Amino acid sequence: MSAQVQAKFVTGSVMKHITVMSVSSAVGLMALFFVDLLDMFFISMLGDLDLTAAIGFAGIVVFFATSISVGTSIAMGAIVSRAIGAGKRDVARNMASSVLLVSLAVSLTVVSCLLFSLDSLLALLGASGNVAEKAKDYLTIMLPSAPLVAMGMAGAAALRAVGDAKRSMSATLAGGAANAVLDPIFIFTLSMGIEGAAIASVISRVVLFAVSMRGVIKIHDLLALPTVKNFLHALNPIAKIAIPAVLTNLATPISNAIVTSQVAKFGEEFVAGFAVIGRLMPVSFALVFSLSGAVGPIIGQNVGAGVISRVRLTVYEALKFMIAYCVLAAGVLFIARNALVDAFSLHGDAADMVLLFCTYLAITFIFNGMLFVSNAAFNNLGKPTWSTMLNMGKATLGTIPFVYIGGGIGGAQGVLIGNAVGSLVFGILAYTIVLRFISGIEQKQ
Repeated sequence: MSAQVQAKFVTGSVMKHITVMSVSSAVGLMALFFVDLLDMFFISMLGDLDLTAAIGFAGIVVFFATSISVGTSIAMGAIVSRAIGAGKRDVARNMASSVLLVSLAVSLTVVSCLLFSLDSLLALLGASGNVAEKAKDYLTIMLPSAPLVAMGMAGAAALRAVGDAKRSMSATLAGGAANAVLDPIFIFTLSMGIEGAAIASVISRVVLFAVSMRGVIKIHDLLALPTVKNFLHALNPIAKIAIPAVLTNLATPISNAIVTSQVAKFGEEFVAGFAVIGRLMPVSFALVFSLSGAVGPIIGQNVGAGVISRVRLTVYEALKFMIAYCVLAAGVLFIARNALVDAFSLHGDAADMVLLFCTYLAITFIFNGMLFVSNAAFNNLGKPTWSTMLNMGKATLGTIPFVYIGGGIGGAQGVLIGNAVGSLVFGILAYTIVLRFISGIEQKQ
């Protein structure tokens, strides 16, 4: 077997593996998220809060499509890493090819449905008038490129599964760099406004796809057109992970949509403030968002090799790593809170929303991190249904009553506080359950 596809996570320091995989994955994710933040920054420079709010509403729909792609990429990482851990390179190659085809088919289906129902979706989120029109213009350009993101993310997951975090990072960095360069050109130089931001993002997605596929095909030779028989044979194991993973990842945009619709009841200034928070959060906590994809291959290879003690250690070390990072990120946001408000030209209610998040609520992202770590463990321990149930529970029972009560007591700011409380409850619950699963497996050995 090529040294490039040997199981590298079954030995050595677990914390080192977590750090290398998480940081490299986070750098790439941060590049993409930072470009979304730049979109918001450049659009805010136009001095129109309607456009800022429109980006916020459109972001929920884009996040929905992207979350489905994350779900199929999780299947890629889990299945390929297990095959690599078990020393079955041919199986890894067949599975990687099959997952890529599934990712394409699923994304095309989802995008078609979203484009067909844009007006209804935006109205459901609370968008109306000029805000809804601008959000629709943005989405009409952006959504058709979603299949490229789906396959690009799946390719990046395959690279992480074989331990090639550097090339996985390079794909997302390249896409982010392309967007960062093109954004001001299309928005300002060509005077295309919000539509220009969408076009720049589409081009960046083409770059992401091209770079990730080069690593998968040229460097690791992980793709080959599967036979019909092999593809059909692969569908069952793919579905067992992909379906629960997709449902799990849909929980976050569903939760965000619920929160956005509640915030929208209090006016578009609050929506504009929440839209900025929605761009700040993934940039600030990119490393936490990367944990599921980064820790998954480490757990998967050790599960494949039957080394369950290292699975428990990985879960413990990932929690410590995540908490330390969240404390650091929340501290930076607190220090920079006033500068951020000024940078995005926010005032009144919009500014108050961002100040609330940076001052008090950012630290509660620790509990989202606990849920992300638990997701990775559930998916790679063959218990993806638990991940789905807990995440859907968070999106419904952990969101709806909390944001309704919070909104009734404290208005739009109460909605954010209620959402944070729901995250606390389900983050602790998920982590407790996954530790019990690991204990049960250890007792059977």
